[in-house]
Amino acid sequence: MVIGCLVIIGIIIYVYYWAFINMGRLPRGEFLSEAISPDGKYTLRAYGTSGGATTSYAIRGELVLNVRDNKTKNIYWNIRENTANISWSDNDTVIINGHIIDVPNGKYDFRNQS
Repeated sequence: MVIGCLVIIGIIIYVYYWAFINMGRLPRGEFLSEAISPDGKYTLRAYGTSGGATTSYAIRGELVLNVRDNKTKNIYWNIRENTANISWSDNDTVIINGHIIDVPNGKYDFRNQS
């Protein structure tokens, strides 16, 4: 019985992570703009998405690691935006629509803000 409860709790936690935390499954979107960090190590690309009639416009920010074979990861996701204002304050800090993100490990996801 205890093992069954632990399995069910594990499944619930996994589904929650998959649906609300994992930024890897965000929609691709249409390319809007990009900005390269001052030292050239990173590029931030912004994409605009539209869920049609069911959801509002959103911006997805994708960080490109220029020094690591151009690997990419999503670091920004916010709804009710249709433009992306990107600026770099230093080599490791990017500002997207007023949200400050320390790269490469920082991120902003509207779903996980308290």
